[in-house]
Amino acid sequence: MTCEITLFVNPTAGRGRGARAARPAASALRAAGFSVRTVLGENAPDALARARAAVRDGTGALIAVGGDGMAHLALQAVAGTRTPFGLIAVGTGNDLARTLGLPVRDPAAAARLIAEALKDSRLNGIDLGLVGDQWFGTVLASGLDSRVNDRGNRMRWPLGRFKYDLALLAELAAFRPVPYRITLDDGEVREVEATLVAVGNGSSYGGGMRICPGADLTDGLFDVTVVGDCTRTTLLRVFPRVYRGTHVEHPKVSVVRAAKVEIAAPDVTGYADGEPLGPLPLTARCVRAAVSVIGP
Repeated sequence: MTCEITLFVNPTAGRGRGARAARPAASALRAAGFSVRTVLGENAPDALARARAAVRDGTGALIAVGGDGMAHLALQAVAGTRTPFGLIAVGTGNDLARTLGLPVRDPAAAARLIAEALKDSRLNGIDLGLVGDQWFGTVLASGLDSRVNDRGNRMRWPLGRFKYDLALLAELAAFRPVPYRITLDDGEVREVEATLVAVGNGSSYGGGMRICPGADLTDGLFDVTVVGDCTRTTLLRVFPRVYRGTHVEHPKVSVVRAAKVEIAAPDVTGYADGEPLGPLPLTARCVRAAVSVIGP
């Protein structure tokens, strides 16, 4: 393991926490004996190009400092390579970090954990989802949840999961279930009226909503959660259970597992790791051990 590693920083993550977090993180890594190089970028494409250059040049690790959006961007640079991926989570949702059991909003502690894990070669291969040429670590959302995601991403206040709660209430006013066609592993086809379909590599999105509570990052399969044609009243009653993952016990909710999933529905946009992928139909493949994660 080379002693030079790269911090991939989003200075705007968590309303400026990304820039502030980079300093104690870099200090902790240097104190552990690592040479630290910081990569920013004028915009997302520029930042990604710089991250890919660091990987191509042989950096010992690419460590994202920010939220799920920054983790998503970093995964595009390291997926399918031998470069380890680290995450110092200081964003709003931090769902990938929570799923991985990493510290949240404690950059010094996260950096110390990364330093110790690198020295001990504690690297864990995890699966990633792949849609076209876009990798994702957590959940591909479509339907009501993608509309909520879009609205929540535009909201400046409040912070954390509460803004997604408010976004849900706003979107419920006009939302209607839509017809989905779901194809599993090029075989079984399901045609359903659904409120949302979530394809989970990880278990949660939106700052702790455990939409796919049984998802396993190492089993080579997605958990596909389908919420059927619920009324607004039912959704409001079931929604709080998403944070515990017990919504899957409701008769309007079903879960299936597959390594490849195609979802099609009219006028629905897909989001993965909180980032827009484009309109449905979309096909996602679960790629085993697509990236090596540092620690815990």
